[in-house]
Amino acid sequence: QVQLVESGGGLVHTGGSLRLSCAASGRTFSSYGMGWFRQAPGKEREFVASISTSGVSTYYADSVKGRFTISRDNAKNTVWLQMNSLKPEDTAIYYCAAGGSGVAIANRNVEYWGQGTQVTVSS
Repeated sequence: QVQLVESGGGLVHTGGSLRLSCAASGRTFSSYGMGWFRQAPGKEREFVASISTSGVSTYYADSVKGRFTISRDNAKNTVWLQMNSLKPEDTAIYYCAAGGSGVAIANRNVEYWGQGTQVTVSS
């Protein structure tokens, strides 16, 4: 069982930056691929980024490539999503996810979800 708690969301202007954190419970954090999804009002939840168990491999949605960076620290049981050059269309609830691998998460094969954190980008 893995519990995920996100933090770091908030309100930011267009072009600004935010760093989301996801703290995971349990001693098996390093065996899970980790990722981030987001869901805007009236839209389906979509994949944003994922990272392999070791942190060597990362995967991104085309819409965030070059602007967002996912990273993890297995010693701290934490995964981050650094978001730069934010746009109004990035406004959504962002969810942390844990799965079998980074590739699995990129294919929406998620085992655990966090509760979400709101990100709002004003124009």
